[in-house]
Amino acid sequence: MLDQIRIVMVNTTHPGNIGGAARAMKNMGLKHLYLVDPLTDITEEARKRSSGAEDILESVTLCATLEEAISDCELVFGTSARSRTVPWPLITPRQCGDKAQQAVKAGNRIALVFGRERSGLTNEELHLCHAHIHIPTNEAFSSLNVAQAIQVLAYEMRIALTATNQVSENTWGVDWDQPLATHEQLNGMLQHMEQMLIDIGFLDPNTPKQLMTRLRRLFQRATPDRMEINILRGMMTMMQQKMASASNPVQQGTARQNMVLHEELLQDELLQNKHLNDIESPPAKDKESE
Repeated sequence: MLDQIRIVMVNTTHPGNIGGAARAMKNMGLKHLYLVDPLTDITEEARKRSSGAEDILESVTLCATLEEAISDCELVFGTSARSRTVPWPLITPRQCGDKAQQAVKAGNRIALVFGRERSGLTNEELHLCHAHIHIPTNEAFSSLNVAQAIQVLAYEMRIALTATNQVSENTWGVDWDQPLATHEQLNGMLQHMEQMLIDIGFLDPNTPKQLMTRLRRLFQRATPDRMEINILRGMMTMMQQKMASASNPVQQGTARQNMVLHEELLQDELLQNKHLNDIESPPAKDKESE
């Protein structure tokens, strides 16, 4: 389960912090370290500070952007010590561990994102996260080194994912039937929605204000699965085609054909998932045959 957790560090400037992060991760059984556009190399100082966690440093994944580092993750949590203009879901490290325990059990990948040593994560970067994590420190002396923050979160992940006496409450009564949408899939849907809102005149691209930011917050809070994302994109595609065909009668027949085709594909996917579930579930025994 711990293998599904990744630590993401953005624009790290000090090699000692990278080494300290690797040490904190290995202490708690985490392996995957992603560096987003680091401003330093992995130097001898980083290796010394890792205190034997050189294997994590040697397997570091370098990314040009934060979006690249989290593109295949289903849940993303960002650390933040400051209040923001747009309210965002805010959780403690312990609450993050509880959410991770439920998500990892369902096969989802989780990214824990840490910002720059001096300024943390930007608002734009924090908006890419499903929730923000605030570590409750002493208000009179709240400054945490980034490696210390990683140690706190890594500890909570280990406690949540390795505890043997925890009983996970299933909110829905049965296991969820679809994997959660990845960041890349959710981003594609939001870009599609933004274009549709522009097309219908609801969104003015010259004065967008906070509309797309709030819509992103809405969908990230809802954590839709991949089927739900496909349904939303199919609906938006049909609406766009309807608008186009309304101004061009020749296209009306084509739009209707596309709608029928989409409905058939969606039904096929639902039937295929049901068939797979039937295969995975063993048939009930017949008492009379016993």
